[in-house]
Amino acid sequence: MGEQTPRPADGVSRPDTPAAGAAAAADAVARNPHLARVGRVSRTVAADLAQVKPAPGAWRVAVRAGLTVGTALAILGVTGHVALVPYATFGAFAVVYGGRAPVRGRWRVQARAGAWLVLAVATGCAVATNDARAWLAVGVAAVWAALGARLSDRYRWLPPGPMFLVFSFVTCAAIPVGPATIGWGALTAAVTATYGVLIGVAEGWIADRRGTRPAGLPPRGPNHRPNRRRVQAIRCAVAVVIAGGAATALGIERPGWAMIAAVVPLSVVEVHHQLARGVHRVLGTLVGLVLAGVLLALQPSVAVTLALVVVLQMLTELLVARHYGAALVFITPLALLVVQVSAPEPVAQLLLARGVETVIGITVGVVIAVLTRRPPHDAPDPGDP
Repeated sequence: MGEQTPRPADGVSRPDTPAAGAAAAADAVARNPHLARVGRVSRTVAADLAQVKPAPGAWRVAVRAGLTVGTALAILGVTGHVALVPYATFGAFAVVYGGRAPVRGRWRVQARAGAWLVLAVATGCAVATNDARAWLAVGVAAVWAALGARLSDRYRWLPPGPMFLVFSFVTCAAIPVGPATIGWGALTAAVTATYGVLIGVAEGWIADRRGTRPAGLPPRGPNHRPNRRRVQAIRCAVAVVIAGGAATALGIERPGWAMIAAVVPLSVVEVHHQLARGVHRVLGTLVGLVLAGVLLALQPSVAVTLALVVVLQMLTELLVARHYGAALVFITPLALLVVQVSAPEPVAQLLLARGVETVIGITVGVVIAVLTRRPPHDAPDPGDP
C-alpha cells in the first residue's frame, strides 16, 4: 500500500497550501450569508472612499456661495459686527440647495430651505440665552432633526437630510448671547439667504439673455417611502438625543458636533452608503482638525479669518459632490473659524473636543442606521439622476 497522508491529531484535514487556505476561507464566507453581506458592504465602502465622482457645474455653487458669504462677511467685518458672522454663514447655506444649474424654479427651493435655516438660527439663539442651554439644546436639536428629516422627504431636498438645519441650530445654541441677538441673528441669516437666492436669480437671468438656461426642473434628492418616513424622523431624533446626551454627560461644553455627526449617516438612504458616509466624516474631520490647528496656531487677524472662511466655503462646494471626505477637510476648519471669531475657546481643547464628538456622533448614527435598516424588499425612491 502507498503512504497515507498523516492526519492531524484532531482528525480534521487542513489545506496543504496558502492558496488552498484562501480558497477554503472564501468558500466559508460564500456559504455564510451574513459574512458574505459584510464582505459586500466592506467592498462597497472601500470603493466609495476611493471614488472621485464627476461634478459638472460645481464651480457655479462655489461661486454663488463665495459671493454670498463673502459679501456678508465683508460688510460685517467693516462695520465691526463680527459677532454676527455665524448667522450670516448659516443663512448662506440656502444657496447649496436646488442643484448646480440655473434651472427654472430653483429659487423656490432655495427660498424655502433658507426660511427653515433662518428659523433654525433664531431657535438656536433663543436657546443660547438660557443658562441650561447644553441640555436644552439636545432636546431641541432632536426636534430639528426629526423636522428636517420630514422636510427633506417631503420636498426631496438636495442635499438631503436634516444636517444643515441641525448644524445651524446647534452652533447658534452653543454661543452665549442676550435676547437682542435672537432678532439680529435671524435678520442677518435672512438677509444673507435672500441675497444668495437673488444671486441665483441673476444667474438665471444672465442664462436667459445668453440663451443658455438649461431645461427642466431642479434635481430632487433621494426619498424614503411613506412607510419609512416616520422611521427616518424618529431615528434622526433618537441619534441626536443619544449622541448629544453622551457628549454633554462627558462634560463637553459645546456638544453640537456630536449631534451633527449623528445625523450625517442617516442623511443618505442605503446602509452601505450610510457606512461610507460615516467613514468619510471621521477621516475628513480628523484631517480637517489638523488643518484647523495649523490655521488657528497662526493667529490670523479678523480680516484674514473672514477671508479664509470664504475660501474654505468655496473649496468645500467644489469638492463636496466629488468626494465627501475631501470636502470635510475644508468645512471642518471653516466651522471652527466661524465660531472662534465670535466666541473663542482654547485651541487644544477645541480640537480635542470636536474630534471626540465626531467619533461619538458617527458611532451612534451608524449603529442606529444598521439597526433600523430597511427590509430588502422595500426599495427607496433614489431621486433624480
